[in-house]
Amino acid sequence: MKLATWNVNGIRAATDKGLRQYVQTELPDIICLQETKAHPDQVNTAWADDLGYHAIWNAAARKGYSGTLVWSRIQPVRHRLGLSIADHDNEGRVITTTFDDFTLINVYTPNSQNELKRLPYRAQWDEAFADFVRRRNRRHPVIICGDLNVAHKEIDLANPKTNRKTPGFTDQERQAMDRLIDGGMIDTFRQFNDRPGQYSWWSYRSGARARNVGWRLDYFLTARRLMPAVRSVQIRPDIHGSDHCPVEMVIEV
Repeated sequence: MKLATWNVNGIRAATDKGLRQYVQTELPDIICLQETKAHPDQVNTAWADDLGYHAIWNAAARKGYSGTLVWSRIQPVRHRLGLSIADHDNEGRVITTTFDDFTLINVYTPNSQNELKRLPYRAQWDEAFADFVRRRNRRHPVIICGDLNVAHKEIDLANPKTNRKTPGFTDQERQAMDRLIDGGMIDTFRQFNDRPGQYSWWSYRSGARARNVGWRLDYFLTARRLMPAVRSVQIRPDIHGSDHCPVEMVIEV
């Protein structure tokens, strides 16, 4: 089974910039999108329907902002939107889909924003999300995928020393990722690739992508007991259409 995750930074713009071609070519069994910035009635996705995808949307209350989407060619057993916490559920950041062999959580973690204005909220979010994952992972093995808005280790961004207090690389955000790992999740990409220079997001400024001055913000975190079934994980910087690129995981279940 092939799973993919991609922050598309606006599904309407991304569709004709590379998203449609990517999905039509790669045909992942499940693809999780973040930062869709749209409600379902604002987007023509008939082409995805024609490919056999079931769509599960979680749009933000505020139009043009945030939002997540799961396209699956496999009908899930059930799904739920959000964390069931009112303070966290108006931005469309979480979709949980349950399949026979695992529970898949598509997440778009809040950014701490310039001058870390939203870091206190981000800390509350991280705690609530970790608790949500722990409770589900006890019952059914969990896979988390999406834009977690953090570079976990120094190897995960091009300039760690100058970004120590930058959103996405603060001690608090990195420690929140530690708690997910300590709670039973594995950063699957690093099980297959321990090289530097492996990034999934690049600023649009200063030709960062061409120079590969980037950050690894997009992940597959897999329950330890599922890890023996994971066959590969790869980042696809060759795929354009957003300031992020897709990440793919193949799992045998």
